[in-house]
Formats: sequence, structure tokens, C-alpha cells
Amino acid sequence: MPKPQLSRDLIARLPKSDLHLHLDGSLRLDTLIELAKARRVQLPSASPEGLLELVFKRAYKNLPEYLKGFEFTVACLQDAEALERAAYELCWDCRRENVFYIEVRFAPQLHVRGEFGVREVLKAVCRGLERAKREINGAPEVKRGEVPAFEAGVIVCALRFFLPVFSEHYRAYFEALPTAPPEEIYALASLELARAAVRAAEEDGLPVVGIDLAGQERGFPAKAHQAAYQLAHEHFLGKTVHAGEDYGPESIFQAITDCHADRIGHGTWLFSKKHLRDPSITDKGRYIERIVRYVAERRITLEVCLTSNQQTIPELRDDLKKHPFRKMREARCSVTLCTDNRLVSRTTMTDEVDKAVSAFGLEPRALKDVLIYGFKRSFFPGSYPDKRNWVRAVLNHMEDVFLQAGHDVRAGKRV
Repeated sequence: MPKPQLSRDLIARLPKSDLHLHLDGSLRLDTLIELAKARRVQLPSASPEGLLELVFKRAYKNLPEYLKGFEFTVACLQDAEALERAAYELCWDCRRENVFYIEVRFAPQLHVRGEFGVREVLKAVCRGLERAKREINGAPEVKRGEVPAFEAGVIVCALRFFLPVFSEHYRAYFEALPTAPPEEIYALASLELARAAVRAAEEDGLPVVGIDLAGQERGFPAKAHQAAYQLAHEHFLGKTVHAGEDYGPESIFQAITDCHADRIGHGTWLFSKKHLRDPSITDKGRYIERIVRYVAERRITLEVCLTSNQQTIPELRDDLKKHPFRKMREARCSVTLCTDNRLVSRTTMTDEVDKAVSAFGLEPRALKDVLIYGFKRSFFPGSYPDKRNWVRAVLNHMEDVFLQAGHDVRAGKRV
């Protein structure tokens, strides 16, 4: 008798997480248009159809074209009301497709205006998250324990590179330090962001759970931001780094060793010998073997974003099966699927999981492993006992949904 298939309907019903989710890349299109009109931000088109054709495309020519949309979204998120609304709506959009946990990441430095500082920016976003959580978790099915509670945290993004025109906040650094090398300014800005994140978590009680480093890898090494990550490490914040997306495996290793990374954003070139740039690495094959083992043994989770990788990496555009996701799984790495940017990449978590199932032939047990890694390796904002109980609730619900569809993936059972 044939096994039931992993249908898109089943994937939509399964509990999912999204650990790599950029706030400014995940607005509702109608909200963006409304905010732009109210705040007099000129968009390339005033209609959803026009924006989907001109800005937020299915496919992009290159990374600069992919990033173009952020100019408009960031410009519309320059006040507390807009930021709170974006965070609130994002929670609901995710929960409606059975995403029970999200970590919203963004660079608060890009939203600073006068007295509206980094701390105030974080408070606005967290108000949106908390308001959505109260509404979602107030539902009868949550209170009865029929479905898990929805949870959310914030990850602040430091930038490897920026210019004065990026924001008032960044311009102030260049004006205050006119003779400092740019690398020193980047490092100082990241350290100050880490301090703000610590204060937000420890003094304001906000669900700021981690720090990230984003931006062009090539020419802007993670090591320059070591002080910021050390501070985050000392205050027990989660650490993730965009690495191995724009540069080779040594970038991933640097993120792990110099920045204490618990997770890696993308990690696409983990297995790629041709992307190794360090001339001191003479035995490339051996180096790859050792770093893969290092990542796998330490359960450094890889935040895989299939759609955005296809859109920004030419080698993957024509065939998703070329993505190293399969190799990551075969190497027994801790891997979780993420959207990256729901609007800019025009995707959802259901889309991402559906693509992985179709391209890599994931069986029910394998899919269960991938989905549960997202919950287990999250920077959950509560205590560890609370996290354990919550993950167990998610796992029980996941196994029930699988079983209802004819897949028994419980421990000790065979499908």
C-alpha cells in the first residue's frame, strides 16, 4: 500500500519556526503602500501589481537588484507606529500558516531619527510582537493546550559596512570621528549596538534574544566586530552571523571562532573548495572536511533560506537541487529552513518547506528533524525549563499532525 504523500496542505498545517526573518524585508505589500502614502515616501508604483512587477520580483538579476526594495521598506519604517504595526502584522502573517516561533531581525540603527533612538526603536517593535502574542495566545485552543503558544524574539543586526547616507545614526559616527578609519567606525557602531541590545534585554525586559552581523562579507571580515560579539557573549545573548553566503568556508569559521556564533545565516558555501580564498589553506579538501565536522559536532545551526539563495546566487537559479542543503543533511548538520524576507523573496515558510520536500525528497522523519531543529536551536526568550516544556508541546502537536495525515513519526515508531 503506497505511503501518504507530504502534501502542501500537510506542510501548511505542521508547526514551523522562522529563525532568519528580516522585518524590513517582510512587510505586507498593502501596508507598505499605505505607510508610503501617509509618510510621503515615493514608491515606483502605487499598486501592488506594479510593485510586484518593478521591485519585489520572483527573480532578480543580481544582489543589488534584490536589495533595492529595502530602500523603500526602511524609508517607511522611521517611526514607532510604523515599526509596531509591521511587527504586529508579521506575527499574525506567520501564525496564520502555523509558524509558532519567529525571531525578527533588523538593524535598529537604520530607523533612528533625532530623539527616537535605538532603545525606542526596539521598544516599538517589541510592542508589536507582544500585542500580537497576547491576541494569538488568548485563543481558546491555546488556553486548552490543543496547540502550542506562539512565541517571538528580536535579533539586532550589526552591519559589516555602512555609509553616512544610510541613516542619521550612522552619519553621526562619521561626523564625530572624521579621521578614524572606516573599519574602526564599523566596529564601534557594532559595539554600541551590542550595548543597546544588552540594556534592552536586561533593563527594559524586552525579548531581545540575539545579535547578528549582516552585509557584504568580502572585504569586511567578521573579526572586526569581535568586541561587540564578546559583549553579547558575556551577557548571554544568542549569536548568529551571516556567513558563507558571499564568501567561502573560512568566513564561516571566523564567525564561529571570533564571534562565538551559535548559528550561521545561510552558510551556503560550507562545502565549496572553490570559494576558499585563504592562500595558507593548501589542502582544501581536508579543510572542508574539518570545518564541516566542526559545525556538525557543535550543533552550530545553519539557517537555510532556499528561495532567497536562488534569487541572489547565480549558480542556484536554474536548479535548486544544486543547493548544499542535501549535503548539510548528509553531514548530520543541524539545519533549519527560513524565509529570509517574506516580501522581497515573495515566499512563506510553507513555500520554503514545500520546496525542500520537492527538491530533496524529504521523508516524514527527516522533515520532522528539520522542523524541530528550528525550535530547539532558537534563542527562546524564556527560561530553559520553559523552553523545554514549550518544545515538547510543539513536538507533540507536530507528531499529531503527521499522524492525522497517515505518518507515524513518533520516537520508536517506524513509518
